[in-house]
Amino acid sequence: MEPTKSTQDPHPTLLIPGPIEFDDSVLKAMSHFSYEPTSPKTTYNKHVDALYSSESHVGAPFVSIFGETLTMLRKLFQTTDPASQPFVVSGSGTLGWDMVAANLVEPGDDVLVLHTGYFADSFADCFETYGIKPTQLKAPIGDRPQLPEIEQALKEKQYRMITVTHVDTSTGVLSELKSLSELVHRVSPETLIVVDGVCSVGCEEICFDDWNLDVVLTASQKAIGCPAGLSIMMCSGRAIERFKSRQTPPGSYFASFKNWLPIMQNYEAKKASYFATPSPQLIRALHISLTQLLSVPLANRFATHHAISRRIKTFITSLGLKQLASDPINQANGMTTIYLPEGITAPMLLPALAKKGVIFAGGLHKEIATKYVRLGHMGVSAMEEGKGRSDIAKALKALVASLGEAGYSIPEGVDVKSL
Repeated sequence: MEPTKSTQDPHPTLLIPGPIEFDDSVLKAMSHFSYEPTSPKTTYNKHVDALYSSESHVGAPFVSIFGETLTMLRKLFQTTDPASQPFVVSGSGTLGWDMVAANLVEPGDDVLVLHTGYFADSFADCFETYGIKPTQLKAPIGDRPQLPEIEQALKEKQYRMITVTHVDTSTGVLSELKSLSELVHRVSPETLIVVDGVCSVGCEEICFDDWNLDVVLTASQKAIGCPAGLSIMMCSGRAIERFKSRQTPPGSYFASFKNWLPIMQNYEAKKASYFATPSPQLIRALHISLTQLLSVPLANRFATHHAISRRIKTFITSLGLKQLASDPINQANGMTTIYLPEGITAPMLLPALAKKGVIFAGGLHKEIATKYVRLGHMGVSAMEEGKGRSDIAKALKALVASLGEAGYSIPEGVDVKSL
């Protein structure tokens, strides 16, 4: 299914690291059922006055859609292991932290949290809420913990779990998963490997089976390309067995695998089931977004995001600007974090960009929040650039103009017209 030509009302182009711009067909899926008056005396504008109905979360049509959605997630995460288990639960990506903390570790357990920005701090806070003992291994801003120090930490203490933020949205730092997993399985094979992939699933390669990962959690509103409101997770068979062998009850009711595991298994088997009411509208939107996403080989999708990312980062460098993640090996492919010139702050620049119809995000890392901005380039904005959309070119032109208005001297040779 190809993305549709947009008929959305004019609006500023949303280029933050999520939520992102959405394809029309994804948004329309949220009003799947339409009722048009049958009386010949009734006149109305069907685009404005159509009445949209709801649908049953245990009705056969929705159960089928939900089941297909769970199966498509297996393809997205690149797992064919029947023991792997997908979850889709109403909530934000943050709910994924609670599901991990409530089900896969127990009070008093030690967890190693690899820190590349704001979201490691938050994940550690989540663990503490459940009586779990997190140890953070921190890297300088823009960098990531290195394998030798991770190995040393794993040898010093028995950790039940290690967590890594694949792309930290506060810094734009990309962590390498394959070599990390190989290290953990060699040095501490009983340690579960949990990946926070909220800002990576859909734009960064993740080979769930081949890399022997145990959990990847994400959310709907970023590179997957569906409106916010769904917490998405893939768990390995090993993670599910860890849950089944726990000595204490899950630390949450709503987030408990005891409640959700049979629901997900039944829905994927196309059987109606109930614990808590899902959102039929969002599940239908996710079904459409996954159908579009998987309509091209994943390798092609990742390559396109990489090419767009390199184009943006090369242009940023040509402007004389630096990135938080200065080493290309640490740079995410779905977003870019840009240090601002001396004397220009995010609160100064963002309104100027908005006036030009482009929305960037301000800084999130508390130590340097006003000193940088964040540009998201994932989903349709990346995949359809030059194919009916020009979100990226529009953003870079607006950035150049706004910096100039703020007093920054644009280097000679910067060619905005070629964007």
